Amino acid sequence: MPNLGPTELIIILLIAVLLFGVGRLGRLGGELGKGIREFRRGIRDDDANASEKGESSEDAED
Repeated sequence: MPNLGPTELIIILLIAVLLFGVGRLGRLGGELGKGIREFRRGIRDDDANASEKGESSEDAED
């Protein structure tokens, strides 16, 4: 995978702004942030549920 320097990143950002516009990029960024938060929350909930089930199965063995 090629290294992307600051110049390349600026060019990519400018092309994205030209294609989508500033308002649409802001909305896309917000939606991406929401998706990442929901994903993290889901992982945390699954970990919490797994640890609760693990503790309850250990109690049942005693």
